[in-house]
Amino acid sequence: MSTYQIPLGPVHAVLEEPIYFQLAVAEDKVTGVEIFAGYVHRGIEFLAMQRNIYQNITLTERVCSLCSNNHPFTYCMAVEKIAGITIPPRAAYLRIIADESKRIASHLFNTGMLAHLAGAEDLFRQVMEIREVMQDLKEAVYGNRMNLSANCVGGVRYDLSAEQIKFMRESLNKIKKPVEEVTWCYRTEAAFRARTEGIGILPPAVAAACGVVGPVARGSGLAYDVRVDNPYAAYGELTVNAVVEQHGDVAARAMVRLQEIMASVDLLEQALSRLPDGPVCLPYMPEIPAGQTMAKSEAPRGELVYYLRTDGTDIPQRLKWRVPTYQNWEALPVMLANSKVADVPLIISSIDPCVSCTDR
Repeated sequence: MSTYQIPLGPVHAVLEEPIYFQLAVAEDKVTGVEIFAGYVHRGIEFLAMQRNIYQNITLTERVCSLCSNNHPFTYCMAVEKIAGITIPPRAAYLRIIADESKRIASHLFNTGMLAHLAGAEDLFRQVMEIREVMQDLKEAVYGNRMNLSANCVGGVRYDLSAEQIKFMRESLNKIKKPVEEVTWCYRTEAAFRARTEGIGILPPAVAAACGVVGPVARGSGLAYDVRVDNPYAAYGELTVNAVVEQHGDVAARAMVRLQEIMASVDLLEQALSRLPDGPVCLPYMPEIPAGQTMAKSEAPRGELVYYLRTDGTDIPQRLKWRVPTYQNWEALPVMLANSKVADVPLIISSIDPCVSCTDR
């Protein structure tokens, strides 16, 4: 049986961002894969060491689009650890509200793209229509559909009025039934199930060995969620359930995300109902002493880790982050092994890769 090479990327219709896969194929089955990244390397970590600590809040929000809020959120937590800052209780809840709003929109985008790649165009349009409700919510509350600019060192830059809280509740109620209907379609639609069930399987033991995180890990039965295992902000005061599926295939990873949408709706409703009174940030701009620390959060794609080292000046000595995709694409060779060439786009999309924030 002869083996030949198929190039996929770096620019390709099925890839959201530039990355190059070199597939080894025998007949119509994938026998090996090499991943070549670096096409969107922007040197952001170097840029962060040319800017002061406060300017880097804006810079880190530009690392990624779909999980843009998590980067400044986690960065601010690292700065606050070094400075010994405790943010106001209201700010902790407002950070969660911004983050869960972004998580819902991110998961809707990925599950919509998965339907598109599977040929379910009606399902794709239905999911993206639901996502527009969340995009409108973000624009109305934060003034922007993608980058929310919600975080600052010592709290958040925004507050919620009674009218805005009412609008958020109405928007969340608006998506509940459509998300349930879409989830039912993903579970029962025969054509979609044929394209996703038993495809791109990642066994639990291999998932643990590869160190995958987020929905990829939870789709393979690993119940790891930073919000549950290492609570931050006000997550320790809320009920957070890690959504877990056992089959480890493309369908399982999609179902984790769809169920997490409803879990995020529940978290938002909890946060809005328990939102304490008080200030939303410190009344001054704190000085940051010398030190080093790490902070992490649960981004839509999984565990996001930030390392920060300071020397007492306003310019960080080192700022480095590890994004979920870096962990998750290590498992792609296992998922792609013996898969059909036609299933490669679906399997790659099922890990929800963010190439830009991995390349940095």
